[in-house]
Amino acid sequence: MCGVDEAGRGPLAGPVYAAAVILPPGLEIEGANDSKKLTEKKREALFLEIKEKALAYCVASASEREIDDINILNATYLAMARAVEGLSVKADYALIDGNRMPRLSVPGETIVKGDGLSMSIACASILAKVTRDHVMMEWDQRYPQYQFAKHKGYGTKLHMDLIRRYGPCELHRQSFLKKILGADASRTTRAQSIGKGRSSGSRLFGEKRLSHFREELSLPYGETDIIAEDGQYIIFVEVKTRNPGTMAGGAESVDEAKRKRLAQTAQTYLSEHPSGLQPGST
Repeated sequence: MCGVDEAGRGPLAGPVYAAAVILPPGLEIEGANDSKKLTEKKREALFLEIKEKALAYCVASASEREIDDINILNATYLAMARAVEGLSVKADYALIDGNRMPRLSVPGETIVKGDGLSMSIACASILAKVTRDHVMMEWDQRYPQYQFAKHKGYGTKLHMDLIRRYGPCELHRQSFLKKILGADASRTTRAQSIGKGRSSGSRLFGEKRLSHFREELSLPYGETDIIAEDGQYIIFVEVKTRNPGTMAGGAESVDEAKRKRLAQTAQTYLSEHPSGLQPGST
């Protein structure tokens, strides 16, 4: 039997996570409870203990794009199903925190406030929460302007102010931003946004008589949206679009880390495609 719980249904950014845990019969882990009631230090200690003592565990997620496509409830169920399926020991029954049963490959039941009543659910709650926190702290390194390490993507005043200033990044759930950026902005999908940006870029190339010859170069070190040349320079272009109500321009969201990755991408591309032209970026 496994316990299943989720973390991250409410935030404005980042995936939703779920964990499934199978414990040895009769095992009690002192202090294990609803992860939201524990201090960060206590959660981290229990995180290691649970992974060491569990018979099996799996932590899975559904991405922010999946959240936007199928809604947060269905994305949560998807993460739960992935967690149960990912167990190295197959569960014969599942205990789910909450009052609605996701579609799983095994039978099960729901327990309201189960993370305070079931040891395996409590352990799943901790694994899901700590794993998600770790991931958001990693994203903080890539997007320091949003300060994800402080709020983990939740809708704090600080986070909402930063979204208004810089606009959303790839980690933000577009369907959650209606109240912050307005209804029209929340309806704009990532694909639409990128498409508009590239169309604008193509028009700019025409005005400046640049030859636009490649889109979406992706390499292990990074990526660039458009590559163009003007007879003297090869130009690597990062496309940034902005939703209505955003105060900052696109250039402000291309931080130092992004500029370094763009430079690495350009250098790698030029080493694989020698040219007499000089590199440039915009």
